Amino acid sequence: MILPVGVILAGGQATRMGGGDKGLLPLGGGTILSHVIDRLVPQVAGLALNANGDPDRFAAYGLPVLPDSIADFPGPLAGVLAGLDWAADQGADTLVTVAADTPFFPRDLVARLMATGQDMRHPLVLAATPRPDNERTKSLSQSGLIRHPTFGLWPVALRDDLRAALQGGLRKVVLWTDQHDGRETLFDGPNDPFFNVNTPEDLQQAQAMQKDTA
Repeated sequence: MILPVGVILAGGQATRMGGGDKGLLPLGGGTILSHVIDRLVPQVAGLALNANGDPDRFAAYGLPVLPDSIADFPGPLAGVLAGLDWAADQGADTLVTVAADTPFFPRDLVARLMATGQDMRHPLVLAATPRPDNERTKSLSQSGLIRHPTFGLWPVALRDDLRAALQGGLRKVVLWTDQHDGRETLFDGPNDPFFNVNTPEDLQQAQAMQKDTA
């Protein structure tokens, strides 16, 4: 199995945390980002970070830092595009993305995404979880699953199509993946595998979760 390369998406503005980089917040003996890196490195053939602004703030992690190539913070698809362009430079056919504020994502994420896309000409797969009965979401798929647009397998062959879509004003991930018959991989379990840190309260919860898994 040829592993994809990976990109950690850290291009958001973290408004609910008061701005700054959520990935650099402390968690356990490191940071949220260090936990994300530790989980993703064994699953990919190479790794980079998508972030805007001064790249030196991530120098301690020793990763290439890829800024968005589309201006004005157009959302995670711009980070995906930056990652696809980098993946093409690495000679890779596929890219996996994860979010920089989600420290407990599955350790078999990449293998399961690739299994779902193995018979696709252009593997395009998003991670998904079951929808709680009382929750409504704009990321709901036709199969009734909640899609997690920052956790996906993306084909390098479609990077110019994505670039054109972004330049045309497209911002919603699932609109683009649906156009290309994207699939979902279901991740289920007692806890939310894609729990992310958006607020100070979430950070406290993550610190408690990290102690439980240490």
